[in-house]
Amino acid sequence: MTRRKIVAGNWKMNGSSESVVELVKGLKSNDAVDVVIAPTFVYLPVVSDALKGSEIKLAAQTVSEFASGAYTGEVSLAMLKDFSVSHVILGHSERRSLFLETDAQVAKKVLATLEVGLTPILCVGETLEQREAGTTLDVCNAQVDAVLELVGVEMFDKVVIAYEPVWAIGTGKSATSEQAQEVHKGIRDNIAEKSLEIAQKVAILYGGSVKASNSAELFAQPDIDGALVGGASLDAKEFNSIIESAK
Repeated sequence: MTRRKIVAGNWKMNGSSESVVELVKGLKSNDAVDVVIAPTFVYLPVVSDALKGSEIKLAAQTVSEFASGAYTGEVSLAMLKDFSVSHVILGHSERRSLFLETDAQVAKKVLATLEVGLTPILCVGETLEQREAGTTLDVCNAQVDAVLELVGVEMFDKVVIAYEPVWAIGTGKSATSEQAQEVHKGIRDNIAEKSLEIAQKVAILYGGSVKASNSAELFAQPDIDGALVGGASLDAKEFNSIIESAK
């Protein structure tokens, strides 16, 4: 089954009101690829305005699982919809490690995101210690299963998964295309045990030091459906090259 490629840029806590507009101006949409960018919360309205008339989609880097209330510092899904956000990155390793988000909390966020009609980008991945212990697939599938158990497999074709080995995020190291393919296939096979039809539809992206120099090789693998790009997405020329290689 042919799945449409997705290239998403996670800008993390970078940029200024001026630089994000300049970055958007330098990006090129592509009819053959879904392009998504995720600025920090405070620049969502700025980027939303800059994207008017563009095919590029807007994402948030996280969201609260609660609809409203006394949750100081949090942002709700309804607030994101006010600025034409279509995707939400959830369960990123930095959220899990630095802000102690659990599998159960991530699952609640995915469910809440689906319920309002937005697309969750569910991040999963193993640490270096877990890879060396040979538990990569156990870790990744446990993170996926926590969401499957709450959401149900029937809704999973509306979820995008991003496999990001923690040891490759921001380190300059990247899994080889063969290593990434092995994990992507393992994740898809795990979903297929619940529903083969859904498993064939789910887009699974690779993230972890993706660059123009390695993206084409990654995208050539049968179970890699695009990328969640970190640092390279802050350079319009580099990011455009990655998008072009996904055609």
